[in-house]
Amino acid sequence: MMIDTRPLTEITEDALKVLYKELGVVDTLRFINQFTPGYGNYTEERDQLFADATLDDLIAQIKQKRAS
Repeated sequence: MMIDTRPLTEITEDALKVLYKELGVVDTLRFINQFTPGYGNYTEERDQLFADATLDDLIAQIKQKRAS
C-alpha cells in the first residue's frame, strides 16, 4: 500500500488557514511565536546572572518584590 505524502509547505499552508479561521490573526501569531527558537545559552546566562547568589538570597529577593 502506497501513501502519498503531501509537501510540508502545503500542510503548513492548510494549518495556517485553519488557525486563522478559528483563532484569528493575532492569536494565530501568538501561538506560532511560542515555537520560535530563542537564541543564546539559557544555562550559561543564568549561571553568570546568579553566580554569587545563594538560594536564601534569591528567596529574600522574591519575598521583597512581592511585598512591594
